[in-house]
Amino acid sequence: QVQFVESGGDLVQPGGSLRLSCTVSRNIFSTNVIGWYRQPPGKYREQVGTITTGGRTVLAEPVMGRFRIFRENNKNTVWLQMNDLKPEDTAVYYCNAAPALDAWGQGTQVTVSS
Repeated sequence: QVQFVESGGDLVQPGGSLRLSCTVSRNIFSTNVIGWYRQPPGKYREQVGTITTGGRTVLAEPVMGRFRIFRENNKNTVWLQMNDLKPEDTAVYYCNAAPALDAWGQGTQVTVSS
């Protein structure tokens, strides 16, 4: 079974921080690169960053230096630490394999607004 469950989204002021979690089905977590994605209002979904099974990360330029991805192997969980949030970070955030599988979760809403 392929499953991605995201949580942790919230309303936060500009400059604030949030930590999102993604619980992944074990068979996917242990064998795939995992990515965080986001879909801003009225826009296409875009990749935020990825983490390999070995913990190596790549982040998209708009979030570089502000976001961090890390994984907790004993919990099949990937985290997205978001700092210095900006209004343009407002989006529904998803996790999936990278490249993505046809098994999107419900996502978690992040709203950055004063």
